[in-house]
Amino acid sequence: MPRLRNPMIATLVNLRGNGRAAIYTEPLWGLSMMLVLPYASVYMLALGLNDPQIGLLATISILSQVVFGLLSGVITDKLGRRRTTAIFDIIAWAVPCLIWAFAQDFWWFLIASIINGVWQVTQNSWDCLLVEDVDRSEIPKVYSLVKVAGEFSALFAPIAALLVANLGLELAVRILYLNAFVIISLKVWLLYRYSTETATGLVRMEQTRGISIWRSLWEYRSVLGLIVRSKGTIFSLAIAAIVGAVVLVNGIFWQVVVNQRLGVPDALLPFFPMIRSLLSVVFFFTIIPRLTHASALKMPTLIGFSVYLAGQLLLVSIPAADGSATASTYLLLAGCLLLDAFGAGILFMLSESLVALHVDRNERSRVMAIQRTTVMLATAPFGWISGWLSGMDRNWPFLLTSVLLVIGLVVTARFWTTTHEETHAVEA
Repeated sequence: MPRLRNPMIATLVNLRGNGRAAIYTEPLWGLSMMLVLPYASVYMLALGLNDPQIGLLATISILSQVVFGLLSGVITDKLGRRRTTAIFDIIAWAVPCLIWAFAQDFWWFLIASIINGVWQVTQNSWDCLLVEDVDRSEIPKVYSLVKVAGEFSALFAPIAALLVANLGLELAVRILYLNAFVIISLKVWLLYRYSTETATGLVRMEQTRGISIWRSLWEYRSVLGLIVRSKGTIFSLAIAAIVGAVVLVNGIFWQVVVNQRLGVPDALLPFFPMIRSLLSVVFFFTIIPRLTHASALKMPTLIGFSVYLAGQLLLVSIPAADGSATASTYLLLAGCLLLDAFGAGILFMLSESLVALHVDRNERSRVMAIQRTTVMLATAPFGWISGWLSGMDRNWPFLLTSVLLVIGLVVTARFWTTTHEETHAVEA
């Protein structure tokens, strides 16, 4: 068989076991949640919610994630990576989709947001299922494939646009949430069917047999020591928190600002994440592997923060539309999509990879539970803060993200800590 020269394609083709099952089922997000997410915020506005309420819901959701994120390590160890992912994906995604589909006011969204916070349990278990049996040198490429799988899902955006154009925003989004319920349930079944418990998972299940969850939580004290003593872990937490806060704000208010301030019609909204995703896929198969193929990841991280910052500043510089968006508005938004596709794409991959590379292998689930809890506590206020800012000026949330990205540049430049893979490499 001829040797595949593109490292991303080679990794995709050669994946086996749990890595293959996890990544090959990931595009199903495209036929479920990715169809509806571009409309989530404007759907809330259509049902009478305001900007501060939308921001508050994001913060409440993260606080729910904090609780379940803290429990995720002990749950994952006791039930196993595979079983935990199946059970809690249904609770975290299928159930809220039904609530969102029939939502009438703020309180429906509040209940769904709290339940949806359970996804932090599966984020931990799914990550463990994904990487525990994968060679460490392949981890950055595996997370790149995760991002690519998610980005490919945007190819289905025209389905949502067609529904909205013909049925109206509210009815179309309700149908899309019902569709998401069905597809997510299928995805959960397929992943469970074609995966197996990891070697580390089997060991941890045996070690925690007969031990209560409360005792396991108490044993987090020793895990905290592992985190505190690791400069690399602290650094990766800081990067993950900054990236998480920026992604949170953009996920909530990017669609709102282009729709409400720049005059882009409802039916066109899903095409923006579709274009961004396609551009991101192109970058992941061309420029990003060239930047991250070496062990040293400092320079790619600096480049990612810089490019993402440029995209956020360009967005706030676009003049407000007097009615519908003009040709110049769409041209400038195209520039934003280009910069965001690269910046957000490479930063997602690097922030996830840095956490995974610095984590203690034998305590992955519990260490990552505490890491994710810490990151969520740090990012939680930004949902409410960005909603408050958006209520005054819809540009202001993106001035906030610009400040965060500048902080990311400073932290990377000043406090970079090499990963285990960089020990024998020349640092960039």
